[in-house]
Amino acid sequence: MSRALISVSDKEGIIPLAQALVAQGVEVVSTGGTYRALAAAGVPVTEVAEVTKFPEMMDGRVKTLHPLIHGGLLALRDDPGHMEAARAHQIGLIDYVIVNLYPFAKTIENPNVHLAEAVEQIDIGGPSMLRAAAKNYRFVVTVVDPADYGFLIERLASGTEVTEEERFALCAKVFRHTAAYDARIAQYLTEKAGVANPESVTFSYELQQPLRYGENPHQQAAFYRAPGVPAGSLASAVQRQGKELSFNNIQDAGAALDLLAEFDEPTVVAVKHMNPCGVGTGATTAEAFARAYEADPVSIFGGIVACNREVDEATASQLVELFLEIVIAPSYTAEALQLLAKKKNVRVLELDMAERKNEGIDLRAVYGGLLVQDRDSRKLTDADLRVVTTRQPSEKEWADLLFAWKIVKHVKSNAIVLVKDAQTIGVGAGQMNRVGAARIAIEQAGDRARGAVLASDAFFPMPDTVEAAAEASVSAIIQPGGSIKDQASIDLANERGIAMVFTGIRHFRH
Repeated sequence: MSRALISVSDKEGIIPLAQALVAQGVEVVSTGGTYRALAAAGVPVTEVAEVTKFPEMMDGRVKTLHPLIHGGLLALRDDPGHMEAARAHQIGLIDYVIVNLYPFAKTIENPNVHLAEAVEQIDIGGPSMLRAAAKNYRFVVTVVDPADYGFLIERLASGTEVTEEERFALCAKVFRHTAAYDARIAQYLTEKAGVANPESVTFSYELQQPLRYGENPHQQAAFYRAPGVPAGSLASAVQRQGKELSFNNIQDAGAALDLLAEFDEPTVVAVKHMNPCGVGTGATTAEAFARAYEADPVSIFGGIVACNREVDEATASQLVELFLEIVIAPSYTAEALQLLAKKKNVRVLELDMAERKNEGIDLRAVYGGLLVQDRDSRKLTDADLRVVTTRQPSEKEWADLLFAWKIVKHVKSNAIVLVKDAQTIGVGAGQMNRVGAARIAIEQAGDRARGAVLASDAFFPMPDTVEAAAEASVSAIIQPGGSIKDQASIDLANERGIAMVFTGIRHFRH
């Protein structure tokens, strides 16, 4: 007689599967809460303790770790020695294993969970049974994902055997599942132990969606989400209309959201190729968007626009005048959605960003390796600021300097940003030398550079950037400082009447 072992934490859908097994003459063996749920539903079921002749004990910690269970899982049916051992020791073979694990990941989503409570949700017997059964995939059907219950029910009902190829696919899924489960445990415990650079590192991400291709059409790609999906993550956005997101869409949208999280006031960010091309604040979303658009009306074409306030009809009427890839906002009025619907291809995403924090880890792949660092979540404080020139910034310049500093942090290095009246007017990104980035930003600003402020993500190795700013009539500069030639830049700023502020914080972004 065939035998199935069922032990599930998530009991949704398990009754119909157990009934389908019984209908085909399969003996169902189960544990603890699963046994009680099946018995209550009228499913004929045998408790594991009856099989092992050993009671479940220690609050359920010990129940399935027994030779009469694992022998039935691991025995090779085509090995005479294995079969003789099974007969000699009265080990019943197990042909189906349906197991899912204690909800460790869900438990630690609660920020107030105690370590002892989290540890109690580390499953021991479940992964052991799954791994044993999956290792023996040639003879055992192993199901860890409730999404596969329907497949197995269909096979049972039709009397069709699960093929070895299908058993192997289920086996691979089991090991992916247990590896991700253990990775999440390892990550959590490592953080709790305060280990900065562990001897090995494991991360677990879940498939959000396959993508048509990667950065280019010849590259395969998919989007994976972090367990629990942090607040304000793109993975939790609701798409209201438009085509599927692409690899590049997701990268650009992520960059836009990272920058937008720096602002509390109504702000609109426009991003192109991972760099902000326009940022504006205003009393309303419509006013903020107008400023972001005017910052660079050429580069915004085909870009991503992210807003931290509701998109209303006035804002949407401006958006539909442009070709945009994505619009992101926490909400939309009905009138706004009606207007945006005229642009059927634009991807309209709804995402609550109120609780978003730019914290956590930053992973970067290199061939054969992985770089791991904290995300750049450092915020500027009053204590960081040091005016190093004779002239102090005016109140208006201070506001623009702090605005520019938030933005330059999110521009690819070498990075220079020009700002005037809470609006970017020039962005120099990703240049091989800093004065080159400054000249690009100044050229983009044109006459608007007069009286503007300039932010630099790193110090000036030479005073040439100050010279370029002075020639454009820039009135104030904010930069980290720390160059051996700082004094030359300070002297030139004093000579040209420019106020300059050092922050002591570098924001390289490669």
